[in-house]
Amino acid sequence: MTQTPDHGPNPYTVNIEASTRANTNFRTTVWTGELMQLTLMSIPVGGDIGLEVHDDTDQFLRLEQGRGRVQMGPSPEELSFDEEVADDWAVLVPKGMWHNITNIGDVPMKVYSIYAPPHHAPGTVHETQADQDHDH
Repeated sequence: MTQTPDHGPNPYTVNIEASTRANTNFRTTVWTGELMQLTLMSIPVGGDIGLEVHDDTDQFLRLEQGRGRVQMGPSPEELSFDEEVADDWAVLVPKGMWHNITNIGDVPMKVYSIYAPPHHAPGTVHETQADQDHDH
């Protein structure tokens, strides 16, 4: 796992749109506080975030570039929520909800995500989705 400067829990400002669009890593943790965490994601064409559930974390995601298919539900077999999103759309994921976002566009999908409370170790960087899989 690669570590980069995580600016939390110190006061911090960021041009979130520019930083999200410039990020080329699958996931880059930018700021980790006691109760919240900000990460940036770049999902390749045809790729996805990966079906997952957070038992103790609510999550907010916003697309800054691209198009995605959001699927959520109470179990991996029952993803009854199915919506398409694009630039400037937000996705809110309640704790305990299985979820995935697949890039259905023709450019990398650029996303920022806020976890409350934090979900990843401070400073976490996953250059690819495979790097994330090695951490689990």
